[in-house]
Amino acid sequence: MPKATTAQPIAVPAVSPRLLGAAAGTVGVLLLLAYLVAFDQGALSHSGMYLHELMHDGRHLLGVPCH
Repeated sequence: MPKATTAQPIAVPAVSPRLLGAAAGTVGVLLLLAYLVAFDQGALSHSGMYLHELMHDGRHLLGVPCH
């Protein structure tokens, strides 16, 4: 007669919610920055010519066409 075996728990690596939140926040900020530099064209950067020119120079630096 075979012996009854009990199920062994599976080891799942723990990911801290704090680390997951920090990673999601970092990705969100980087996506927003990439949008502002590459595609904004002044739609969100209404704070004057300084921010517009900064984003415009960033487009040239990254090789994104803007003219």
